[in-house]
Amino acid sequence: MANVEKQLMVVGIDDSEHSIYALNWTLDRFFLPFASNSPFRLVLVHAKPTPASAVGLAGPGAAEVLPYVDSDLKRIAARVIDKAKEICTSKSVENVTCEVVEGDARNVLCEAVEKHHASILVVGSHGYGAIKRAVLGSVSDYCTHHAHCSVMIVKKPKIKH
Repeated sequence: MANVEKQLMVVGIDDSEHSIYALNWTLDRFFLPFASNSPFRLVLVHAKPTPASAVGLAGPGAAEVLPYVDSDLKRIAARVIDKAKEICTSKSVENVTCEVVEGDARNVLCEAVEKHHASILVVGSHGYGAIKRAVLGSVSDYCTHHAHCSVMIVKKPKIKH
């Protein structure tokens, strides 16, 4: 039997509960524990904002603040990757590649799709309304229009009281 190369799945991760839910949802449905017969290889991508974009200020004193902001962003990125690896390990999913790429999440995820020739991109939905989405922009909306692969948007169910 010929050795068929697996398709690649990119999952965008950040420090939000929506991202963690999307990762768990994806692992539960597409990756069986210790199974080598999953149809996908998995790459987790975290977009680390640039210090300047995170601070959003310019002028006197900005240069002194940026190294501290960058240090904090690196710490957050390491925490996000560690948590994602822990989730994969807890579900016995092995051979996961993790990447931290500096830049805007929209561009980083679309570039990761191109770089890895991904078949599918998975992103969590923050569930923003129309106004917040218009002001902040939607990573999932951008990716559905610009990524050169299928995009799966995983929404966390609303809890009804």
